[in-house]
Amino acid sequence: MHRVIHFEINAKDPKRAVDFYQKVFGWQIDKWEGPQDYWLASTGEDTEPGINGAIMSTGENPSTVNTIEVESVKDYSDKVKEAGGNVVQEITAIPEIGYYAYCTDTEGNVFGVMEPDEKAA
Repeated sequence: MHRVIHFEINAKDPKRAVDFYQKVFGWQIDKWEGPQDYWLASTGEDTEPGINGAIMSTGENPSTVNTIEVESVKDYSDKVKEAGGNVVQEITAIPEIGYYAYCTDTEGNVFGVMEPDEKAA
C-alpha cells in the first residue's frame, strides 16, 4: 500500500493563506528557498500522527492536493492512465528531493505521486 506523505493547499494569495493557517492552527510555515512561491508547513511534532505540507500559489481554482509516495513515478503514471485517470503534469525532478507528477482520478480530483530521491534519504 502507499500512503499520503504531503499535502499542498493552493491559494490565490499565499501570504494571506499562510497567515490564516498560522493564526487558526498554529502551524509553523516558512518560505521555501526554491524557485517557486512555495511555503512549507509543519503541522505538528514528528512524533505525532499526521503529515506536513505546503501552501503554494495557484491560478483560478484553489484546492488541496494530496501527494502519495510511490517507488516509480513513471510506473504509477502508467497505472493511473490504465485505470482511467490522467497525468496532468508530466514527471518533474526536484533536485535532491525526488520526482513527481500530478494526476487526476476518474472523478477529476487532482493528486500527486512522488518518488523520493535515493540520495535524499
